Amino acid sequence: MADRAMAVAAWEALFRAQVSIMRRLSAEFPTEVMSLNEYDVLFNISRAPGRHLRLKELNRHVLISQPSVSRLVDRLAARGWVEKSHDPLDGRGTIVQLTAKGFQEFRRAAIHHMEAITDRVGGTLDEAELRQLIDLCDRLREAQGQPPANPHAAE
Repeated sequence: MADRAMAVAAWEALFRAQVSIMRRLSAEFPTEVMSLNEYDVLFNISRAPGRHLRLKELNRHVLISQPSVSRLVDRLAARGWVEKSHDPLDGRGTIVQLTAKGFQEFRRAAIHHMEAITDRVGGTLDEAELRQLIDLCDRLREAQGQPPANPHAAE
């Protein structure tokens, strides 16, 4: 097991790198299409089987708080980008489904966002380092009881 000082130094480095990259990606995000938080919600729904997800599950994956997710989903529904319905398996639950229009808008923003990510991350690390970073981050997530963010990323 690593000593305390090394663990804290590694955390500081990881956290500060993530904040720096997120600030740059936020500054470069195509906000004329949607906000980064809206993108995060649409991204998570788009990756779910059938492009629908229980609101409770969506809350586990996005980077914003639960009340904010509910309000954001309502705004996306008003724009016609998602549809909400009652969960047939749980009367208290809500299913959020990505619409064709929502997927189209998501893809439009995703193309620009992926180019920025490729520049910021892929332009700094080589392929072996990127695979190592994925593996390390997945191990950290799994140690917290969370599944890997992208189980097929290294395939």
